[in-house]
Amino acid sequence: MLSTTEKAVLEKMLRHGYIGGKHTSEDNIPKGLPKHMHGEVKKALRKLVKAGLVVPKTTSYGLEVSLDPHKIKEIHELLR
Repeated sequence: MLSTTEKAVLEKMLRHGYIGGKHTSEDNIPKGLPKHMHGEVKKALRKLVKAGLVVPKTTSYGLEVSLDPHKIKEIHELLR
């Protein structure tokens, strides 16, 4: 079962198409979400990485994240 913050993160990443090779900085994920969620977003991202739904990519300028393209069906099912 996903928390509301985890659902919001997955929905935003799907909406923007951050899947597979297209990724974004973890610092961009809280932008546009309600202010009360900003503190919980990094925790939610860590949980989603552990669950295998979000793929981290370490770069010289920070952590980039994208959705695992092999788990898109599972993500859609979780968001229903």
